[in-house]
Amino acid sequence: MTSSRRLLVLVGSPRRNGNSATLADGVRQGAEAAGSTVAVRFIDDYVSSLLRDCRTCRRPDGECAIEDRFRELLFDEFIPAEGVVFASPVYWYGLSAQTKVFLDRMFCYYAASYPGSAQAIAGMARKRLGLVLVSEETYPGASLGIEHQMQEYARYTHSELVGVVRGTGNARGEVRRDERSPLADAEQLGRELFERKYSDYRIDTPRSGKVWPA
Repeated sequence: MTSSRRLLVLVGSPRRNGNSATLADGVRQGAEAAGSTVAVRFIDDYVSSLLRDCRTCRRPDGECAIEDRFRELLFDEFIPAEGVVFASPVYWYGLSAQTKVFLDRMFCYYAASYPGSAQAIAGMARKRLGLVLVSEETYPGASLGIEHQMQEYARYTHSELVGVVRGTGNARGEVRRDERSPLADAEQLGRELFERKYSDYRIDTPRSGKVWPA
């Protein structure tokens, strides 16, 4: 059992009862069963604008001038979380616009032109991450670009991408009928996010010759 660690599930779909939301709720159920404190948030409740040129947009006090709730989502929800699961539909073989804009907008606060950038960077780093994707297509290549992007995001922020769940569906809630059982996988990801083994070796990493204990 985890000791009430804080998990944020960010849903990048505009549909409140769609397939991404269905799997996000599965993550929530699994995480809560493991003792985590979970918040599920829909990104488009908080983010309404693309990233702009901070050199022309930033307020004199250094704050972002875009008037939406992104700052609230970043500082009140994302930074305090020890784990984050991104749940997104696959749009044109990439993340949804909502999810991508969330990632882009973080630049406003880790850029050196923001007075609190050092604190923001420290809060963004070293998280346990999960990725939940839904597409209409079943073939493996449909999500490979997204998985690579999230792996690079994890590497860049010294975080650990510990699991990817992929479901297939189009009509609302149809992912529940996916014969590969992604809803069960999402629940398992939520349960295990903070405990799942993660390894990313370098050539000089000290390690034994075994992965699993006898």
